[in-house]
Amino acid sequence: MRLSAIFIRLAVFALAAIASGVAARTTVSIVEERSVVSVQKSLINQGYEWASVLGDGLQVILEGVAPTEATRFRAISAAGEMVDASRVIDNLSVADSAQIAPPAFAIEILRNDRGVSLIGLIPATTNRDDLAARITDIADGQPVTDLLEVGDYPAPDTWRPAMTYALRALELLPRSKISVNADRVTINAISDSPEEKRDLEARLARNTPAGVRLAVDIGAPRPVISPFTTRFLIDETGPHFDACAADTEEARDAIFAAATEAGLETRPNCTLALGAPSRTWGEAVALSISAVSQLGGGTITIADTDVTLVAPMSTGQGTFDDVVGELANALPEAFALTAELPRPPEEIPGGTPQFTATLSPEGQVQLRGRIPDDITNTVAENFAIAKFGQRQLTMGTRIVEGLPQGWPVRVLAGIEALSKLSNGSVVVQPETITVRGNTGNPDASAEISRLLIAKLGQGAVFEIDVTYIEQLDPVASLPTADECIAQIKAVTANSKIIFDPSSADITAATQPVVDEIAEILKQCGDLRIEVAGFTDSQGREEMNQQLSQQRAEAVLTALRARRVPVGTFDAVGYGEENPIADNGTEEGREANRRIEFNLIVPDPIPEDTSTLDAIAEDTPIDSDTAPDSE
Repeated sequence: MRLSAIFIRLAVFALAAIASGVAARTTVSIVEERSVVSVQKSLINQGYEWASVLGDGLQVILEGVAPTEATRFRAISAAGEMVDASRVIDNLSVADSAQIAPPAFAIEILRNDRGVSLIGLIPATTNRDDLAARITDIADGQPVTDLLEVGDYPAPDTWRPAMTYALRALELLPRSKISVNADRVTINAISDSPEEKRDLEARLARNTPAGVRLAVDIGAPRPVISPFTTRFLIDETGPHFDACAADTEEARDAIFAAATEAGLETRPNCTLALGAPSRTWGEAVALSISAVSQLGGGTITIADTDVTLVAPMSTGQGTFDDVVGELANALPEAFALTAELPRPPEEIPGGTPQFTATLSPEGQVQLRGRIPDDITNTVAENFAIAKFGQRQLTMGTRIVEGLPQGWPVRVLAGIEALSKLSNGSVVVQPETITVRGNTGNPDASAEISRLLIAKLGQGAVFEIDVTYIEQLDPVASLPTADECIAQIKAVTANSKIIFDPSSADITAATQPVVDEIAEILKQCGDLRIEVAGFTDSQGREEMNQQLSQQRAEAVLTALRARRVPVGTFDAVGYGEENPIADNGTEEGREANRRIEFNLIVPDPIPEDTSTLDAIAEDTPIDSDTAPDSE
């Protein structure tokens, strides 16, 4: 009986143990399932769909291929937020880095009076020492802040030419922001004047790397015009402006609209400037132009707040009074009107006095005509010497008494007006001054008009017929890169650069040829040029290559001595390669011993249009050897 009770107890304990084991296994299974589900759900919600979750008891096993090491770590951390981190088993792998797209290399360069700063990502192949030395040289003693990061990925083919171009641009622009990536260089800069702006734009347009898009936005401060002047007239040639200034785009549009209504067919050059005396400037000018149109001719001059209307001599008194009355009442309050109806000039004994000043294309100046006294004659001569130089001046004046009052002032004003031209003439008469000629300054007419108004008064009558010729413009007339090379080839076609036998010394007879080439290059601006040396086939090939290299470098040194900026030039010796004639004859060998000048043009890189390209095209702009940037 006692033995049975013991067996019963043992059986109860065994059953309890079995039940506990089953319960434990069930609990573990439930915990495992819930852990796997919660971790998997968390990973999916955070964008790690590539990771799968397995359960092994209380452990959670992560498997899958992470795109990057950082992503793998974040996935493990996300799993550790759902279960105890000690239960997470990491079986994740990382994708092969060769399959990962390289980052976009880009630099932002900012240069101002406080120094130069750089921020961005550059290829690991960049020569940091050369880049730092180049930036330090450009900064010219100002501090350089280098916040560049390095990425160990292959650099795009266009990265180096884009960086080289950007550094050349940075040297030209002391106040600028330059954004560089492999296929685009964006330049934002400030210049000191509209003339400097035009010069910088012309220089930056040269040698744009192939395959790299360029966006340039150079701002220039508006000029200050004093007096703020607009002069509009209708004469036998039709309506035109001698000078035009506006303070806002809206004012300029209003002036253009009034001039068009008066019969002007071409859009004039109306300068946006500072110095307007009133916010109603555009309205006052437009009303004044309309008055001239109603008269059918005449001249209107607005200088600051003074408006001067000169009607045609044939205008009836009634019409004159009506138009002047309407204009006087319509002008904004700040403006004052003076109107004049000219009368026929009285006949002058001895004929109409006249003074003429002429300027030839070669720079020769001649003064002829009537002068009231010796003092005025001396003053006119000295004034012309100051403007043109003594060697260019020929005096042909004669002293005559009884000239009109104010004649000396008119003569000096005429000489100063002539100095604004490249060539032409000025004729001074009692009633009018006529200025005719050519100029390379697109604003010359307006400058002459303001000058004569300031010297002679708003009621002065003058005629300006000045033609802008681009070839006379020192900026617009700069030769293109191809034209520069063509000019050099024309020089060397007739006179070669010759060296002493088996030497890199340029002969004395060749120095004038180098002088001529130097003068051409000084007019060409910033070009990338290869100075290539060649020899004939006599002698050992290695020696020929070395000699050609030395001769190319000798030419580069000679140009540098003549103050040619050769920072963007490369000297390359090709030895006996690329013969242009038969080395079997003395004439052929002579032809093959040569120096050539060639443009360095990067190979064009085909572009595949993509969505990113389209976005880049629509994005607005926010913003001499350069070192190897890779």
